[in-house]
Amino acid sequence: MKDLRKDAEAIFRAALEAVDPYRCVRSSLEGMDLRGRTFVVGMGKASVQMAKAAEDILGDRIEEGLVVTKYGHGGKLRRIKVLEAGHPVPDQAGTRAAEEILKVALRAGEGDILLCLISGGGSALTPLPPEGITLEEKRRTTELLLRCGARIEELNAVRKHLSRIKGGRLAEAANPARVVSLVLSDVVGDPLEVIASGPTVPDPTTFEDCILIARKYGIWEELPSSVRLRFEMGAKGILPETPKPGDPAFSSCKNTIVGNNRTALEAARREAEVRGYKALLLTSFLQGEAREVGRALASVVKEVRKSGEPVEPPACLLCGGETTVTVRGKGKGGRNQELALAMVGELAGLEGVLVLSAGTDGTDGPTDAAGAFVDGGTSKRARKLGLEPDDYLRENDSYNFFRALGDLFVTGPTGTNVMDLQIALIF
Repeated sequence: MKDLRKDAEAIFRAALEAVDPYRCVRSSLEGMDLRGRTFVVGMGKASVQMAKAAEDILGDRIEEGLVVTKYGHGGKLRRIKVLEAGHPVPDQAGTRAAEEILKVALRAGEGDILLCLISGGGSALTPLPPEGITLEEKRRTTELLLRCGARIEELNAVRKHLSRIKGGRLAEAANPARVVSLVLSDVVGDPLEVIASGPTVPDPTTFEDCILIARKYGIWEELPSSVRLRFEMGAKGILPETPKPGDPAFSSCKNTIVGNNRTALEAARREAEVRGYKALLLTSFLQGEAREVGRALASVVKEVRKSGEPVEPPACLLCGGETTVTVRGKGKGGRNQELALAMVGELAGLEGVLVLSAGTDGTDGPTDAAGAFVDGGTSKRARKLGLEPDDYLRENDSYNFFRALGDLFVTGPTGTNVMDLQIALIF
């Protein structure tokens, strides 16, 4: 009998290996001509391994360096200082880290290089509110957007207009130094202006966009009054906008994607084929409400099982991207666990099927799990324990549901972050 869970784990780990941040940065730097004093800054869940690669390639050419990562994702480097801060909700440690990063950028002068190592989570890890906005007010704004299911590009548009380094302002601070940004993408479609809120990229969003986003989700009146005032003053042109395309701050700035979700999915496809599956990469643009996406993916799994379309078993369906969860209950979980929970009833009774949905950073929501497994027997096993899947879904309590079954997928921090992967095996 084929061990589908073992295969799914192996396919997931092959995907992680392909987006190893050390490997991605090292291969990029080996082909670059970086002469002159180099200052290194970094932000994101993968920043430590990215910085280690920079140390190994650049050595004593590094004049000064500092990176910030999520609590528990840190490590010790030889020349570059490592700080840890809060994610997804920003904290004072992140503000201190952002201030230090800004100071490093300001010290880089003409003829110098500012090497920026950017990865997922960088936005929340570097909160540096403008004058008149407190960290608590920015945090409250972030929490409101997270709870209402705002997309990452919407969340980061707001963050950029509540920051002194995001939305191109870090590049603005470093000018006239040469800015080289290596980016590990955690955003669907890899828009550079969205990843970590684009600290070295022109910002196409506006204060008016921030107002529209808040009104779209019905949270405008709940925003702190200082935040509403800033957005209104910016929309009227009283406050300066973030730097836009064509700004001279970007004349000597280069941004490069060194790894993304597609890279991981292609490696997963190769591993699945080695293990004897007919692999089909469905999309790297998976978005939407997690529970609805889960049900849609389950329908494809059932079609493969029933008709052999769009691929015959033994089959491996691969998806990647980032869904959202609109929190209505009081439970605990993350988008991957919620996606899997929504599939429980849909897959009930199907033999020879298994789905793993997990975050490549090893963290799914405010939990210690990367995601969860679900198969055709999950529903039956749950009910034997007195667990009703729909009740747990209603309370957004996917973590406790899968923990009771022993079906959480726990990896610990992986050191990388290219959003989520869904691996569906039909044998």
